[in-house]
Amino acid sequence: MKLVMNWNEWSRLDAIGLAELVHNGEITPQEVAQQAASGINALNPEINSVIEVFDDVVDDPTKDGMNTEGVFAGVPYLMKDLGPTLKGRLQEMGSLLMKGNRSTSDSFLTKKIRNSGLNIIGRTTTPEFGLCSSAENPDVYITRNPWDLDYTTCGSSAGTAASVAAGIVPISHATDGGGSIRIPAGVNGNIGLKPSRGVFSPAPNSSDLMNVVSAQGCHTRTIRDTAAFVDSCRGGASGEFMPYWMPKQPYSELIQRDPGKLRIAVSHEWGDYRATPHIVSELEKAARFLEGLGHHVEWVIPDVNLHASYEAQTAAYIMKFAQTISTILEQKGLEQPPADLIEPMCIRVWEEGRDASYTERAKMQALFNETSRQLGTFFQDWDIILTPTMAKPTPLIGTKEYLTISDNPSVLDWFENLWSIFSYTPIANLCGLPGISLPMAELENGMPLGIHALTRQGDDGLLLQLGAQIERALNGKWNHGKKPAVHVSNI
Repeated sequence: MKLVMNWNEWSRLDAIGLAELVHNGEITPQEVAQQAASGINALNPEINSVIEVFDDVVDDPTKDGMNTEGVFAGVPYLMKDLGPTLKGRLQEMGSLLMKGNRSTSDSFLTKKIRNSGLNIIGRTTTPEFGLCSSAENPDVYITRNPWDLDYTTCGSSAGTAASVAAGIVPISHATDGGGSIRIPAGVNGNIGLKPSRGVFSPAPNSSDLMNVVSAQGCHTRTIRDTAAFVDSCRGGASGEFMPYWMPKQPYSELIQRDPGKLRIAVSHEWGDYRATPHIVSELEKAARFLEGLGHHVEWVIPDVNLHASYEAQTAAYIMKFAQTISTILEQKGLEQPPADLIEPMCIRVWEEGRDASYTERAKMQALFNETSRQLGTFFQDWDIILTPTMAKPTPLIGTKEYLTISDNPSVLDWFENLWSIFSYTPIANLCGLPGISLPMAELENGMPLGIHALTRQGDDGLLLQLGAQIERALNGKWNHGKKPAVHVSNI
């Protein structure tokens, strides 16, 4: 196959840059889809990030309704194998139990994505039902970090993170129920925005009321791509339970100017959890950098009952995933999760949460409310909370304590392990806040480390505005200008 451009040119272009070439008639949607498919063929044997390529839409990008006039004009896009459905396509959710599961319709967000001009050419890996920290069950697939194949991508947006980091596509779909956009973005050197509750719709099969902690989004390599994605795909479907945020100005315009002087609270002390010394030193560097941009930066521990927030988050996860598994079992006419088809920790979570009462759910929601009010009060005095994206370094492949193939007999102890490394991201899901991971820092071994920023609900534009200011100050050189070892430019 003849490529439309060399791989160095390809990897320098973001989604908007590719779309401009398509709009100008210099390249076609079919040519860029074929180049992305070629990148998948070349790198997937090493990183195992893409489950399936849709050859029919590579050959005919308008086949499934992609809008050639959209802002992204034929840019190839990959869909995480969880969340929004694609009519006629497989969605197997990282689970052997769901093998062969085929969707009957496009989700509301799928239609928005296609209308924006993105061409959905395949699906990316995810851990079973998105529950754990990386796509790493040898019986399903093992997705590897393109910076160093001995390390995990984290998750649950595992394949998306690796595909964007490796330069295969400039933008790809991700979801976030406790950090699953931001954590793999931080670990793989991508930009990952978890939007506020009430930005992207989970219609028609869910709602912000039913699925209160989860959010949709994407991974990108530039702030303008993320801003354009939010501008193009946001908004509620008919019959939403909650109002949807609509900004006064499109984010693509907002990010062109710097924010005013911000009050930024910095902390790595989060309840019982602390970051490692090196990660703290990287956070300190980021704080000084933001101070150099003219912002007021101060080390402050938010006055929030973080113990209660983890209790609520753990309860939410147990109930949510138990319900997900119960629904699937009912659809399949099964009374018990088959031990050979569902991973051990997913079964234990189902056993723990399947009989949860309304009283337990009400207690959880009361804790959500308490935490949300406390943070809301905090944001009356502060614009941003800055933390690392993770408290500990990226795990090696095979670190079972964070995986749903873990043999830990205690569900609560297993979640405690998760919170000890993924300490800072879940609070955004609990409170419906926007959070972003920016590829500003690095671990001692040279792999990426995300710096994480939170702000008040509905103020997603401020995070993107700050991200754009940082991007300009870095001359666009996220990750200190470095690229992963496994990258299209090395093909």
